[in-house]
Amino acid sequence: MVKITKEAALLYHSMGKPGKIEVVPTKPYTTQTDLSLAYSPGVAEPCLEIEKNPQDAYKYTAKGNLVAVISNGTAVLGLGDIGAMAGKPVMEGKGLLFKIYSGIDVFDIEVNEKDPDKFVEAVKAIAPTFGGINLEDIKAPECFEIERRLKEELDIPVMHDDQHGTAIISSAGLLNALEVAGKRIEDVRIVVNGAGASAVSCTKLYISLGARLENIVMLDSKGVIRKDRAGLNEQKRYFATDRDIHTLEEAIQGADVFLGLSKGNVLSQDMVRSMAPNPIVFALANPTPEISYEDATAARPDVLMATGRSDYPNQINNVIGFPYIFRGALDTHATAINEEMKIAAVRAIAGLAKQPVPDVVNNAYHVNDLTFGRDYFIPKPVDPRLITEVSSAVARAAMESGVARTPIEDWDAYKQHLLELMGYESKLTAQLYEIARSNPQRVVFAEGTHPKMLKAAAEAKAEGICHPILLGNDELIAKMAKKLNLTLDGIEVVNLRHPDEAPRRERYARILAEKRAREGVTYEEANDKMFERNYFGMMMVETGEADAFITGLYTK
Repeated sequence: MVKITKEAALLYHSMGKPGKIEVVPTKPYTTQTDLSLAYSPGVAEPCLEIEKNPQDAYKYTAKGNLVAVISNGTAVLGLGDIGAMAGKPVMEGKGLLFKIYSGIDVFDIEVNEKDPDKFVEAVKAIAPTFGGINLEDIKAPECFEIERRLKEELDIPVMHDDQHGTAIISSAGLLNALEVAGKRIEDVRIVVNGAGASAVSCTKLYISLGARLENIVMLDSKGVIRKDRAGLNEQKRYFATDRDIHTLEEAIQGADVFLGLSKGNVLSQDMVRSMAPNPIVFALANPTPEISYEDATAARPDVLMATGRSDYPNQINNVIGFPYIFRGALDTHATAINEEMKIAAVRAIAGLAKQPVPDVVNNAYHVNDLTFGRDYFIPKPVDPRLITEVSSAVARAAMESGVARTPIEDWDAYKQHLLELMGYESKLTAQLYEIARSNPQRVVFAEGTHPKMLKAAAEAKAEGICHPILLGNDELIAKMAKKLNLTLDGIEVVNLRHPDEAPRRERYARILAEKRAREGVTYEEANDKMFERNYFGMMMVETGEADAFITGLYTK
């Protein structure tokens, strides 16, 4: 990772306009008429409409695309209780992530109040401004009560991302890691090191997905949380065990899964060695994990490892979830973010990791072979498909669970809107795709064994924009497709060098020799050319056996 210096960080936040976010007008304002519409007297009209129907606030104001990131600064990003004002740069940063990943606008609100009752009242008082509330960096156990009350007493989505963001992303990773390991969530033994808001929420979501409470051991700074310990709060009491174990070293023996949300370097190589075959280690303390990636993989080559860091495989990063969860909730004018919506996000994120990885993601990480498996079971944060896959899944779950006030009726149009919102696709591009889908043509891909060409053909088939035909050795293409986790269903593969293709090569050679006879091309020369992909592919188009031909990765 690039080392971040104090000087660089302070300069970044202070240069130009101080801070990281600003308010930008969305309507014309250059003429007197514009100003009269924006404010007095024109502004009275939407006010009166909203007075008659409060839901019209979503129509006439920014409410439907506005989230409050609210904190009291009591548990700020590994810095602890530094106060509301000192936490403001983090809240602005969260607003920046909302905007760049999902197009959602944010006001960051720093509330100088530690008393849960007063904090709740302050948030309730300003809630009409927003379409959703993201609680941030509030310490446990107060955060549990604050979130519970706000969810009960407000009619807009409320989510404490420190709890549920990590829970959702790690749950998606866990489901996929278990699949790679060949294990079932109902059977695995799980050790959770850490008992804060995030650890509690993660573990409860694992249980919702099928993990058994009796198979879970949780530890805090004092060791294993046991039923005979005095002074346990409600959250810890729920996970207390009566097993005769007291330390992490005892708890980890034979365990299938380790979830760390505690502090760096508390998990030793010997502890990892004592785990079950194909151990799953999620060491999420940041920036120093409970065990380093290097130490874990050296101790157990069969380990499935995830961290909170971007410089190692399988990063558990909340940005994979919260922007898109709120996007789906806002777009349905949902009254809450409920369990059904969170689980829908889990399954959408998990499913995305199994799909072919687009080149934009491979290029961002300077690789060309990201495929579902031990080193890739969580989507990358830069994956542009997250907004369509996760937001749509959350929106659909909001409708099915009865918390959506505005249903989505055309899902294709909704996904297209999301792509255009983020600038991933223009209206012209969308029109071209639609034209292609309405009459898909037969397209020959010359270098069928090249990963980029193979992935392009698979994506084109999946999107319905053409009928791909791959040229190349069919066995090599099948092996490459398996390595890339691609399906070749519905894709024709032509091994032009195979003896079965001799009649076609000869027919093409006769046609080519006849067309270029005046240039001195003989049948024998033309027949030799038919062993070359470019000539063979172009003759497929010439004879009407294909409609288009794509080449250029190896040759021009």
